[in-house]
Amino acid sequence: MTDIKIPLRDMRFAMRELLDWDQHYASLGYDEASPDLVDAILEEGAKFCENVLAPLNAVGDQQGCTWKDGEVTTPEGFKEAYQQFVEAGWPSLAHDPEHGGQGLPPSLGTIMSEMVGTTNWSWGMYPGLSHGAMNTLQAHGTDEQKATYLTKLVEGSWTGTMCLTEPHCGTDLGILRTKAEPNADGSYAITGTKIFISAGEHDMAENIVHIVLARLPDAPAGTKGISLFIVPKFLPNEDGSAGERNGVVCGSLEHKMGIHGNATAVLNFDGAKGFLIGPPNKGLNCMFTFMNTARLGTALQGLAHAEAGFQKSLAYARDRLQMRSLSGPKNPEGAADPIIVHPDVRRMLLTQKAFAEGGRMLIMLCAQQVDRTHKGSDEEKKEAEDLLAFLTPIAKAFLTEAGFESANLGLQCFGGHGYIAEWGMEQNVRDARISTIYEGTTGIQALDLLGRKVLMSQGELLRKFTKQVHKFCQAEVDTEALAPFVSKLQELNKEWGDVTMHVGAKAMENPEEVGAASVDYLMYSGYVALGFLWARAAKVANDKLAAGEGDADFYRAKLATARFYFDRILPRTATHAAAMKSGAANLMELDAEHFAF
Repeated sequence: MTDIKIPLRDMRFAMRELLDWDQHYASLGYDEASPDLVDAILEEGAKFCENVLAPLNAVGDQQGCTWKDGEVTTPEGFKEAYQQFVEAGWPSLAHDPEHGGQGLPPSLGTIMSEMVGTTNWSWGMYPGLSHGAMNTLQAHGTDEQKATYLTKLVEGSWTGTMCLTEPHCGTDLGILRTKAEPNADGSYAITGTKIFISAGEHDMAENIVHIVLARLPDAPAGTKGISLFIVPKFLPNEDGSAGERNGVVCGSLEHKMGIHGNATAVLNFDGAKGFLIGPPNKGLNCMFTFMNTARLGTALQGLAHAEAGFQKSLAYARDRLQMRSLSGPKNPEGAADPIIVHPDVRRMLLTQKAFAEGGRMLIMLCAQQVDRTHKGSDEEKKEAEDLLAFLTPIAKAFLTEAGFESANLGLQCFGGHGYIAEWGMEQNVRDARISTIYEGTTGIQALDLLGRKVLMSQGELLRKFTKQVHKFCQAEVDTEALAPFVSKLQELNKEWGDVTMHVGAKAMENPEEVGAASVDYLMYSGYVALGFLWARAAKVANDKLAAGEGDADFYRAKLATARFYFDRILPRTATHAAAMKSGAANLMELDAEHFAF
């Protein structure tokens, strides 16, 4: 099944009616991002994704990538689709005109990434990784490096990767072994092996620019001794073209559960020529620019799999006849009723819908903050940076967990047919599974949120967000139609602070309490953050209906979905709160040797 449709109406709702992007762009001076231009980008992007990328999704899964003698061939049609993508100017959409970009807001690039990811996540990873490389070079590269590499990446003729993981170290980068030996010409000889490198080798672009973590000879131990390097597959000629082959070779491709259309490579660096980015031994600080870009990109993956699963299972549920409704036939002329009449099928569909549409609101809120970190006063930039720092681990981990749950529910709606490859539902589940792992697992994001962003800031970043929730509730406390949303939000907003204080106090006595509570804390935070956005969406819908504006059915559906979220999904916070308060003892008391006998 390739009939994915980009949900333009819902995207416009989140962009314009909920978050007022038109005014947002005007206030930041993005004069080119007029409503007409934004609409044209949405329409043309949707056409490309629906007509070119969606039909290649199953092809990529079935064919996978082929490795031979260090070279990788991508699935049929992938290379040609990438050329269309480049010729249309999509890679340059939201980048600096100084390096060939179109200078449009980063948030519009996020919109395009959602459309690409929903129709073909594996393909989208090839240009997707390039954005992180571009942002890293823009932030930390020299003028010469920007002229040499950034221009080609923005153009799309070269793609980028991030090379962190090694066979013996994943999350713990402090023990990486890849070496960087100084050369006489100021470059470095990079030697080591990196694994799990998405889009690490392929035939879609003229060159691949690897952004690599490695150690200098005199580097201090641990994460304080890591530096960052540009290591191109082909060394650039003086005219900027790709020249001599560098000493980096793809040793093999990983055999994976999903995302078969993307080449996940083992890269062997054998004295490859590299060029230092940023200060020596500050590579991890620089790489966080790439990693934070990738984390928001991975949050998009959760949304993409939720949307794709929802669309396909909804179409199936409307068509598939099975049993009769318990309240009487709804399709009396047919042999049975469509399964969408059954309450449990509706539970699954509405869960997917609530996560997809709620996730879209959260992604767009984050994208709005990215725009604000690029323009505005120093104070405005700091506010946006703080909110983004708080929301990024929530978006990455919560939305990927919700996306995987949604993908599984989509398969379940199909029953046995969901387990069969031809429907595409089992592929959606397999492709979604990696999202909770790479760019920092759910557990790592949870430690970042609770440990670094909340407790280490003395709760400041949390308070900045909960203050927004409080202000919304205060403004709408007398709006009768919103009373169920406001009262619950007020209750959870207070509990959020209370449980944070509880965990923080226990952690002062036993630091293991942070790790014990962290994932429950992150999921709790995600449910409340989405609840806040669903309450805001309900306000917009209620106001539109009261004014008799727009499509009444659309707004009634928004209100119904908001009520479902508050009644059926948001109560999950109670379980997470209870688990957090239970403490670390029930996790730590069992001796490691006694886990099994």
